[in-house]
Amino acid sequence: MPVPMPAGDPPSTPPRHIAIIMDGNGRWARERGLPRREGHRAGAESVRETVEACKELGVQFLTLYAFSSENWNRPPEEIAALMELLERFLREKTPEMHKQGVRLHAIGRLGLLPGRCRRQLDRAIETTSANTGLNLILALSYGSREEIVDAAKSLARESAAGRIDPGSIDRALFAKHLYTAPFPDPDLLIRTSGERRVSNFLLWQISYAEIVISSKNWPDFKHADLIAAVEEYARRNRRFGAV
Repeated sequence: MPVPMPAGDPPSTPPRHIAIIMDGNGRWARERGLPRREGHRAGAESVRETVEACKELGVQFLTLYAFSSENWNRPPEEIAALMELLERFLREKTPEMHKQGVRLHAIGRLGLLPGRCRRQLDRAIETTSANTGLNLILALSYGSREEIVDAAKSLARESAAGRIDPGSIDRALFAKHLYTAPFPDPDLLIRTSGERRVSNFLLWQISYAEIVISSKNWPDFKHADLIAAVEEYARRNRRFGAV
């Protein structure tokens, strides 16, 4: 069963890095007799509240699964609506993020994004590049298996060029070739809508992440829900394979 998440006082030591699978926009819209795009629009407000909660708690990194590699298989009109929403979100929210000291990053096969959307993303990343507050990482056109394949290809090219010895490849070197190389691994993974799967998201990086499942659809996941998920995390005993 999904973990009940009553809200209370936030813990004194929050996770350094939270990753979220934002699931349930379509279900939220369907339950209200609305088009799926309205669920995605409503979900954008939950992004804002989650960013606010993370800043309040002192979380340093927040990774949001915004658009997966598999999402390219959705109907063209839904993909177009999602790209339009992303472009609008970046255009409208970048000044606010910049003012609040949020630094934006993106991971994934970003070259597959439409030109206008990619340009807006690049502008947002550049505008916030000197900020020192919360690092907000958008996973866009992202798939973890694709990321691992890309890392393997990068290592193979370096080996073929004689820049590395294949025998020297270990976990640390491999991780340096992942999209997430600049960031620490997530401490807490949250998934909304009650689903219990990781959906090709950060498969390497969440090896020892604590997982909290919320039964709420993403548009209903608010500030208090993020606080409650962090409280649940704080009650866990993280042993990392030890006794």
